[in-house]
Amino acid sequence: MSDSGVRRPSVKDVAREAGVSFQTVSRVLNGGSRVAESTRQRVLEVAAELGYRRNDNARALVMQRSMTIGVIADGSPRYGPVSTLAAVEKAARDAGYNAIVTTMSNPSPDDAIQAFHEFSKRAVEGIVVIAPRMPIADVVRVVPVTVPVVLLAPGETSHDKFTVFFEDQELGARLATRHLIDLGHREIVHLAGSQDWLDGQVRLRGWQSELATASLPAPAVQYGGWTGDSAYAIGRKLLSEGLPSAVFVASDLMALGFMRALYEAGISVPRDISIVGFDDNEFAPQTFPPLTTVRQSFAVVGERCMEILLGLVRGTPVDVTPAVPQLVVRQSTAAPR
Repeated sequence: MSDSGVRRPSVKDVAREAGVSFQTVSRVLNGGSRVAESTRQRVLEVAAELGYRRNDNARALVMQRSMTIGVIADGSPRYGPVSTLAAVEKAARDAGYNAIVTTMSNPSPDDAIQAFHEFSKRAVEGIVVIAPRMPIADVVRVVPVTVPVVLLAPGETSHDKFTVFFEDQELGARLATRHLIDLGHREIVHLAGSQDWLDGQVRLRGWQSELATASLPAPAVQYGGWTGDSAYAIGRKLLSEGLPSAVFVASDLMALGFMRALYEAGISVPRDISIVGFDDNEFAPQTFPPLTTVRQSFAVVGERCMEILLGLVRGTPVDVTPAVPQLVVRQSTAAPR
């Protein structure tokens, strides 16, 4: 009953008026994706007509659960961390959970302790830590925690305080390098991302490992900083020193900057040099030529992350096998001349 004595409409009222099940209404109101668009619109229209408002506090009291998770991110504007954060937040909504997000650009143990304390006050059921860089992964190890924690950190291992999950970017780098080897390239340079990022470290390691497996020498690594400008500068440098026949670049944005340097010098891709990127950013198919790259499935990472976290919350077995990236072959790679 409301303060005026008039009963508030319930989920059952919405379901009855919309001609759907209670579960369907719940899925729509929680932002679930497994609902036909026409059904979603009908449920939302009926809910608006009836004046239905979800009472999260009452729901949590009845279930004796907050239906809330905490998410720690580093606030990076880069494609990977932003896409991962969006995927985790959406997966939480699809599971009926609210996500409280805290960003920590340069975290100290005190910062992390404060963030976990705030989560505790909100009675979160679990915490997801998106850790593309070493500092966040390091501070989580020293923070006292009383709820399950899933650490999204490529190449790291689980700890007594947290469970690690990631997409196997080292495998992705090996797939990229193997593709170039299979085309016949024997001098494959790597334009590496920042090495204070776990992503940069594991992609470099994958390139090295695949070359070693093929008994090929590893040329000097060209270190960039995830930006197109850094890769452009590397491209100008390699043009003066002598280009290899192929390059594996740590990100699509870096590949774009590198390709600009080649274009300005009249170098043709892939006739003169083959290029593979990483991420399958939305602009990768629009480059000229369209970029061969490694696709990360951020939606899968978000869904798997929530499955793992909820499994830990419920005390059920969880599968933490890394997600598998996919090589997307386009027109920026070919056999060497």
